[in-house]
Amino acid sequence: MTIDKALPTNEIPSVDWQGNAINCETCAHTDRLALGTCAPLRSCVHDRYAKRIDRFFGTNPGLASVYIAHPYFEVRAVAAKYLDLFQLNRLINDPDETVRASVALRLPPKLLIKMILDEDREVRIRVALRMEITSLSTMLNDPDYYVRVVIARRIAPSMLFHLARDVDTSVRQEVAQRIGTEWLTMLANDAEESVRLVAIRRLPAALLPPFRFDSDWRVRLETAERVPLEYLAVLTKDEDEIVAATASNRINPDMQSENKHGH
Repeated sequence: MTIDKALPTNEIPSVDWQGNAINCETCAHTDRLALGTCAPLRSCVHDRYAKRIDRFFGTNPGLASVYIAHPYFEVRAVAAKYLDLFQLNRLINDPDETVRASVALRLPPKLLIKMILDEDREVRIRVALRMEITSLSTMLNDPDYYVRVVIARRIAPSMLFHLARDVDTSVRQEVAQRIGTEWLTMLANDAEESVRLVAIRRLPAALLPPFRFDSDWRVRLETAERVPLEYLAVLTKDEDEIVAATASNRINPDMQSENKHGH
């Protein structure tokens, strides 16, 4: 049964993970009712609704370890938020990806290397987001493009050359944003216009002349805006009006001023 997220919490039916009615009288934690650390329709470890499970462990964190092997994945996933490190380690290989993702959010960064080969991409994305930067090289060949995008954003710039020829355009764009100048020329000649443009915008002006003839007008425009003046002549005749005007205005800025006054 799908829970209606539009319903207020106290109007969502209180049933267990198998759809059965919950009986507080038979619960092992009946004493918690009097303490106010659990309550029907609000805070209950047996409820199917994850927010109620979370509220229960929030007020009874010491009980999280009791439910580490519970058959309902939501209980294990929420319990992972409250477990100590020793217990948390036991859930690294949990059969459910939601539980493992919860573990990846809490495991100390230096221990996340244990999860770099997780079969679920969402788990590996969380690992890549939190892992120590010095360990990210272990995930350079991850099969999922977005995991590699995250790595390209975080890994030391000196290691980015490993991803400079990545098969995915998004990854190469991230590489072009941060890689050292010595690699930028290669990325400025990338087959994808979007990658070339990112690289071109970071290239020193002295290296721009060859890009006057690029097939993409945005690359030629960037070139026209920064290339040394002696290379601008060809760009004044560019097929794109904006590129041509930009080049002409740089060669003869007085003409641009006159045009403005003329208007």
